[in-house]
Amino acid sequence: MRRMQGLGNWRDYYELTKPKVVALLVFTAIVGMVLAAPPAQVPWNALIFGSLGIALASAAAAAINQMVDRRVDAQMARTQGRPLPQGTIHAGAATLFATGIGLLGLALLYWLVNPLTAVLTFLSLIGYAFIYTLYLKRATPQNIVIGGAAGAAPPVLGWTAVTGTLDLHALLLFLIIFVWTPPHFWALAIHRREEYALVDIPMLPVTHGVRFTQLQIVLYTLLLVAVTLLPYALQMAGMLYLLGVMLLNVGFLYYAFMMWMTDDQRLPMKAFGYSITYLMGLFALLLLDHYLPLFGALL
Repeated sequence: MRRMQGLGNWRDYYELTKPKVVALLVFTAIVGMVLAAPPAQVPWNALIFGSLGIALASAAAAAINQMVDRRVDAQMARTQGRPLPQGTIHAGAATLFATGIGLLGLALLYWLVNPLTAVLTFLSLIGYAFIYTLYLKRATPQNIVIGGAAGAAPPVLGWTAVTGTLDLHALLLFLIIFVWTPPHFWALAIHRREEYALVDIPMLPVTHGVRFTQLQIVLYTLLLVAVTLLPYALQMAGMLYLLGVMLLNVGFLYYAFMMWMTDDQRLPMKAFGYSITYLMGLFALLLLDHYLPLFGALL
């Protein structure tokens, strides 16, 4: 009965948070924490409360995004099964839920981690949930490039949770995700371009065509390859990372050039799926490479 009244159940609220996206964001934040400290010396408060606070704030931003886009989501096949378009959660309930978990996450970060991390997390939340969702998404075909800054913030937040300061290495982690975001999302946008056109959202394939978008994916992927070599060049990571990321880059370049050179309609979604695996693999390599000296000492 409560579900019929638009209050939903725990599964509806869980889906409202985009849990898979949040899990990836938190993973990159944890890697940022680990890289900011010597192996096995991450402060427990940063690891536990930092991860929880970032997760709650990211979930709040995702819920606000779905609330704002609920009418658009109802018209797109990819999103029309979400709780708000389905009416299982009322917009008012979603707003209260997002506000509650957002404030809780920021409070945890401010009081139990450090104020800098709380402030940066708040700015990231505002950037994604309001600036991107309410304005940029509908204002420019460069929406995902500019708005990608919010999604690139978690490793920086993880770093500041440990150190309380910004650092060049933290900004490098930010840069990797920032450059990764356009080729990642434009692959999906190519596949869903007709739906974006239907709801009048100016994604690049809608405004400039598929061919132009494919070229941009190639160019951004080449830039991504260069950026992902910087952790090794700046001695932030070692040979394990370098070899692993080169293999990952070969895969990304393959999908980028194949989309550009062929008309295979299956490639954009394959590229989109690979790009997620790519980012997880890259940050996992950074994590393993950081702990390699400790493993060597134990052996």
